[in-house]
Amino acid sequence: MDLAYLREHPEHLPTFLTHQRIRETPVSGGNICAASRLTLDDGHSVFAKTWPETAGRPVPEGFFAAEAAGLRWLRDAGAVAVPEVVVALPELLALDWVEPGEPTPEAAERFGRELAVLHRAGAPAFGAEWPGFIGALPQDNTPESGPWSAWFARRRLAPYFRLSVDDGALAGVRAALVEQVIERIGELGGDEPPARIHGDLWPGNLLWGADDRVWLVDPAAHGGHRETDLAQLALFGGPPHLDRILAAYDETWPLADGWRERVPLHQLHLLLVHTALFGAAYQDAVGTAARAALRGSRRATVDR
Repeated sequence: MDLAYLREHPEHLPTFLTHQRIRETPVSGGNICAASRLTLDDGHSVFAKTWPETAGRPVPEGFFAAEAAGLRWLRDAGAVAVPEVVVALPELLALDWVEPGEPTPEAAERFGRELAVLHRAGAPAFGAEWPGFIGALPQDNTPESGPWSAWFARRRLAPYFRLSVDDGALAGVRAALVEQVIERIGELGGDEPPARIHGDLWPGNLLWGADDRVWLVDPAAHGGHRETDLAQLALFGGPPHLDRILAAYDETWPLADGWRERVPLHQLHLLLVHTALFGAAYQDAVGTAARAALRGSRRATVDR
C-alpha cells in the first residue's frame, strides 16, 4: 500500500493493519487514543489514531468524524499549518505525518501571526455544523448567533460543571464559585463575533515541526471566542516562547482591552472538562480560575 492507493481506498486501511501488511510503530498520542506511525511501501508515513481496546467501550459515534471535520475546517483557512486528513473512518483517523522538530522563537512568532489570521477567518455562528467532542466527552456544537457570553455559559461551562458536580469531582465553595460565573457571565465582558478557533489549544496540541512551523493537532474546532484559544495555550505551564506567540498575535490582530483579566474565564471551560473527565484532582484549579474570573470582572468594572 502506497500513499496514492491509500488516498484512493481509505476503507482498506483497517484490513491492512489487521493483517500486518503495513509497518506500524507506536508513538505518543495523548490520553484518549492509541497512536502509531504507519510507514507505507513508497516510504511515506502517516499518523494514525485508533480507539484503544483498553477503553472498555466502543468508540463514540462520530468521534473521529468530528476531529476530521475540525481539521479540514481549520486547514481551509490557509493560515496555520494543519495536517491533511488522509483517512477518516468510524474506527480510525490517519493524517499526514509531521516530522517533529525543536521549538524556536522564529517558529513561535510565525505561529502567533498565523493564529491571528486563522481566528480572523471567522465562523458563521458560535458552535459548528458537526457534533463535537472534547477529549472523550461530547461537546454541544449547536450553532447560535450569540452573544458569546450567553453561548459560552450554556454550551461550554454548564454541561461540564453539571457532569463534575454529579460525579462528585466538584463541590462546596468551588462549585458555588463556578455557579456565580455562569450566572454573572453577562457582566464579565469580552463579547466578540465568532472566530475560527481550535477549541482545545492546550500546549500539548501544538506540534513543533522540523520545518520550523507550529502545527495544530487534536482540535475541538468551532466558532468561538479567539481569547479562548490564547487562554488555553497558557494552561499547564504554557508552550515554549509563549511571550513571542502572544506578541506576534497582538501585532497582527490587536486584542481587546481587558483580555488578560478574562484569561481565567476562558480557561474555566477546559478545566471543567478535566474535572468531568479525570475527577477531583483538578478541582483546585477550577476554583482558582472561577475566583480569578470574578475578581477580574470587579477590576474591569472599577476601570470603567
